[in-house]
Amino acid sequence: MRFSNLGSGSSGNATLVEAGDPARPTRLLVDCGFSLRELTRRLALRGVEPGQIDAVFVTHEHGDHVGCALTLARRHGVRLCMSAGTWSALRQDSAPASLHLLACGDTLDVGALQLQPFAVPHDAREPLQLRVHDGQHHLGLLTDLGEVTDAVAQALAGCDALLLEANHDREMLLAGPYPWVLKRRISGRFGHLENGLAAALLQRLHHAGLRHVVAAHLSRQNNSPALAAQALAAALGTGAQDIVVADPALGCDWLDLH
Repeated sequence: MRFSNLGSGSSGNATLVEAGDPARPTRLLVDCGFSLRELTRRLALRGVEPGQIDAVFVTHEHGDHVGCALTLARRHGVRLCMSAGTWSALRQDSAPASLHLLACGDTLDVGALQLQPFAVPHDAREPLQLRVHDGQHHLGLLTDLGEVTDAVAQALAGCDALLLEANHDREMLLAGPYPWVLKRRISGRFGHLENGLAAALLQRLHHAGLRHVVAAHLSRQNNSPALAAQALAAALGTGAQDIVVADPALGCDWLDLH
């Protein structure tokens, strides 16, 4: 199994996961928060076309995560996976034939991958984040939550790689220009994870088999790659150079779990 983030931040989010036969791997897109044209461009940088995606898992209904998911599903017949709450929040007149509704605790096999969604606290209708495995390796993807619950930590225990939200530095957010109501939303229990909370979670999840950590969904205004990497590296007792930071425009290159 390998994965590559295509971009992460308020301007759009998507992560590509591959597993199975290298000649025709199973391809899963976790979130799809771009226009179809922009997604196509970003996929091409990874050597993939939209029609080669087997499934899209949408974590929640916010535009920087759902993006062109419905268009992609209808145009290319891609399986579309999300919670019933997310689907309801999208307020669509008709569902694509490929729609598959999931709930926390469900499992879904997509080719060589098994999807295991879990619930998180966030200001959306029924947000789900995701653990993915191919029978050997486990990848945990966690963005868009305001606090870490025991259930969230348990859902990610033992993963070989983690993509974790490190949205903001608390001091930068409080001192920044955002109106107080927005600061309160971002820092609240249904908002976004700050560097210190992300680091505390990573410390809980650290084990000898953890190979890759990607810091994701960084705020341009209220964080910096250096601060996020430093916080997560401290949790691992390693250097900041060992933390990959997903860029809003570039994402990050392929990371292998073989």
